[in-house]
Amino acid sequence: MSKIKVGGWQQKSQETVYENPWIQVQHEEVIRPNGTEGIYGVVHFKSHAIGIIALDDDDNTWLVRQSRYPNNETTIEIPEGGGPLDEPPLEAAKRELLEETGLTAEHWQPFMELRTSNSVTDEIAFIFLATGLSQGKQQLEDTEDIELIKIKTTEAIEMAINGEITDAMSVAALLKLALLRRG
Repeated sequence: MSKIKVGGWQQKSQETVYENPWIQVQHEEVIRPNGTEGIYGVVHFKSHAIGIIALDDDDNTWLVRQSRYPNNETTIEIPEGGGPLDEPPLEAAKRELLEETGLTAEHWQPFMELRTSNSVTDEIAFIFLATGLSQGKQQLEDTEDIELIKIKTTEAIEMAINGEITDAMSVAALLKLALLRRG
């Protein structure tokens, strides 16, 4: 049975070829918008991507330095994590900020929503702005090796501009913050 998709794509068949607790990879036979047959691979995430820009009263922000296994590198990024699909993104953001930084925030504001890599995945990212911060103790998960970095927000924005920060969610959020501050 064929399923019509956006833009004239048609899905002829779909098969799960790999699955773990975090992702599901699907192989799909398709008819492309031009009428030719083809294939498509889709990575379905079982969680939302969550990011937080945490700002204190002195205009500092918190970044994290951590190893990222898929790219075999250490990155600097805003605090990020995953939130189950059935959990409100704000609740996941509160939990992730506490886990990674030890911070809690009095005020939360939705900041942006984006698609992390919409040519191959259905993952949705929710980024929040957190203010009115109080410091507590980090609660790292077994998979996290995080070094906390507290710096001036202008410096974090500069790091995104000059390529020291390359994580897509972090770059997008920090550049949006920079643009909003310009008026």
